Amino acid sequence: MTGTWLAIAGAGMLLSLLAGFRAPNGWLAAFGAGAAGALGAAVTVFAEGGTWEFRPAASLGGEAIHLRLDAVSAFFLALFGLVGGAGAVYARSYWSEAAHPRTAGAGRFWWSLLLLCLGLVLLTANGLHFLMAWELFTLAAYYLVTLDRRGREVRAAGWLYLAASHLAALCLFAFFSLLAARTGSWELGPLRDRPELAPLFWLALFGFGLKAGMFPLHVWLPSAHANAPSHVSAILSGVTIKIGIYGLVRFSGWLPAPPAAGWVVAALGVASAVLGVAFALGQHDLKRLLAYHSVENIGIILIGLGFAMVAADQGQAAWGQLALAGGLLHVWNHGLFKALLFFAAGALVHATGTREMSRLGGLWRAMPWTASLFALGAAAISGLPPLNGFVSEWLVFLGLFDATLAHGPAAWAAIPAAVLLGLTGALALACFVKVCGVVLLGAPRSAAASHAHECAPAQRAAMVALGSGCVAIGLAPVFFWPVLARAVADWQPAWGGVVAPAPLAALSRVHAALALLAGAAAVWLWRKAGRNGLRRAVTWDCGYAAPTARMQYTAGSFAGIITGWFEWILRPVRHAPRPLEILPARVSCGQHTPETVLEYVVEPAGGAVMRLALAARRFQHGRVQAYLFYLLMGVAALAALVFLGGSP
Repeated sequence: MTGTWLAIAGAGMLLSLLAGFRAPNGWLAAFGAGAAGALGAAVTVFAEGGTWEFRPAASLGGEAIHLRLDAVSAFFLALFGLVGGAGAVYARSYWSEAAHPRTAGAGRFWWSLLLLCLGLVLLTANGLHFLMAWELFTLAAYYLVTLDRRGREVRAAGWLYLAASHLAALCLFAFFSLLAARTGSWELGPLRDRPELAPLFWLALFGFGLKAGMFPLHVWLPSAHANAPSHVSAILSGVTIKIGIYGLVRFSGWLPAPPAAGWVVAALGVASAVLGVAFALGQHDLKRLLAYHSVENIGIILIGLGFAMVAADQGQAAWGQLALAGGLLHVWNHGLFKALLFFAAGALVHATGTREMSRLGGLWRAMPWTASLFALGAAAISGLPPLNGFVSEWLVFLGLFDATLAHGPAAWAAIPAAVLLGLTGALALACFVKVCGVVLLGAPRSAAASHAHECAPAQRAAMVALGSGCVAIGLAPVFFWPVLARAVADWQPAWGGVVAPAPLAALSRVHAALALLAGAAAVWLWRKAGRNGLRRAVTWDCGYAAPTARMQYTAGSFAGIITGWFEWILRPVRHAPRPLEILPARVSCGQHTPETVLEYVVEPAGGAVMRLALAARRFQHGRVQAYLFYLLMGVAALAALVFLGGSP
């Protein structure tokens, strides 16, 4: 049955490639069938158990084709089907021929190719074919990021993404090549009994971590997510960066890892979580802010994975299972609420024409559906009950709390990790209070914001589907536990059966009660307001008889105190021109947060490399006599090494 579903998925994706340029509705139908097929295959694997494998009598690049779908890859394939399908519905309306006649067809084609290649990455069990699919989905993502390449910032973001992706591909090529050289085959599978393969993990961590956007390898992510069309931002954040997480989960389970690997992954996770949300607080661009929250949530996932690797190394199954289950569930949860937030942000940007939060405001009244769904996603990403973000973070907390009861280094490391994870949640809540307060509430700060309109029904339907997923996982986490248990058991078979934590059923009941109480309170308040009548007034007049929108908090002033705590890493640039008059008519001040790692580390290092390369070019001048002299000097140096007892 799994093979049938995958055949439907493959046929649907291929048909959508053919229909993308000329038949928008046919493309949507074909892609929807492909996404449904992928989701059906994942559900079948979890329902039937076992591993599906397919070895046709065919080869590609001299290597036999080998497809494999187990619980780990099916877990990610389910997210691919759900978010990819919702994104296609949203994209059909958001990036239509009427609004984008030059690029709509190309956008659909690259979208289908991206998702098709992502599916192949999840299915292939051959290192060479993995690299082929990886490179193809990287190129498809580049063309999607630069779909509207008229802007200079868009082109720069695309080139940065392409450069970072090819650096990741280079590391993965070294990883798979060395793996094939040491095993004698490009075939992929469990090799836990080969300790000599453990050092290869560091190549995998760099390559997959760069694609996942973990700190400090995230330099490509903010600009790519901010400048891409919003449906592309949603698929990049919701699905594509999770393929980096898939690579880490897959090969940390199939291959041995060095003893320090779990600690390094956990430390990178803590750094990504805390600093990702700190950078988000310093942003004024709505989509760039959401992009930095991707770094934060990748960090939460890595905390769960890192401590699970430590537990596996120390033989501590109980709390390692909880940490990994929380990290894996957060893969789903982040995919759902981050895609929802980018969809809603796309609708807000489309209605107002700006991503600058301080030019928005008052949009809840003009766009109630979009604003309500954005608020739902904001509550979920902030880890508030009774939504899905709380459940996955709670499972990670349970694993960390149980680790503190164990003896050894894990107990001491879990305490600060839990504290910093709690700090991350508090900062995320503060950040989205800022976003909702500045963007959705108050008075419009510009003419565009005052004339905003609600998005199309198809876009709302896609957002409602993702929001329903956030609510469903939050209210019924027990229903999803068997899926998590299967994925955890496949990752580490030595742990045996995975038992659900005792409070999980109670959590479902508590969340259901909270949802009922919230619904009852909303109905009561609505009826009471209806009986007493509603009177509209300005939000806050601050004692002025004629207040203006300029008197409201801006995105920068709202979070100014918190971002000051992280000034050592954010390095904010302040703009406060001195007034030239005694009583100036206008005074302005502001600040922006630069891309610290990119601007203060990567670009100076790249500049140094370029200067060395330009200096080295002077030795390439076409004079044969000089080249012979270089050769003679090299031979003399080797002879000197041999004479002194060295090894040439």
